[in-house]
Amino acid sequence: MTGPHLVYVADPMCSWCWGFSPVVAAIRARFGDSLPIRPMMGGLRPQTTKPMDAAAKRTIRTHWEHVHEATGQPFDWAFFDREGFVYDTDPAARAVVIVRRDGDGPALDMLRAVQAAFYAGNRDVTDAAVLADLAAAQGVDRDGFLAAFETEDAKQETWRDYGISHQAGIAGFPTLLAGEGDGAPYAPVTRGYQPADAIIPALERWRTAVAG
Repeated sequence: MTGPHLVYVADPMCSWCWGFSPVVAAIRARFGDSLPIRPMMGGLRPQTTKPMDAAAKRTIRTHWEHVHEATGQPFDWAFFDREGFVYDTDPAARAVVIVRRDGDGPALDMLRAVQAAFYAGNRDVTDAAVLADLAAAQGVDRDGFLAAFETEDAKQETWRDYGISHQAGIAGFPTLLAGEGDGAPYAPVTRGYQPADAIIPALERWRTAVAG
């Protein structure tokens, strides 16, 4: 990308990214097209195959409780009544990557839709049909989405995101990076959750310095 922009490294099934969702919305509302945000999938638990056991549920529930307390984001706790759920984050990430082909804005909208469906709606976002419904609600052709979802190209594109994130040393989400374009290095805005009233003033100072 050219010019000042942000790269948002996230995972649709990362609870702290759900907590960060209103912050992303606030950034978009404040800066609009003057500071585009490129979503990149970090890969939280791609291709997990083991169903969640009682210990895993306790651990994840603790994370959700912390996010809810810190951010006020809603959660449907009935999720923990599910039996045999496999917490594979790859399908949801691939869904965002497919929609990203239509632009970063639609991808950010899809990311939020998947997050809301999973955390607040207790929907199974490892299911391609559920993801297709969410994409269709964003104006994406449902049949076209499903056709793309199973392609090797979509799978490899998603794993390229994971690889770039890993090579950049990004191990936690959300991570927000600021770049000036033209090959300039990226600078971290935040590694982990920060509220909007901490992020936006920092971005305003950076934008002023870049415009300098």
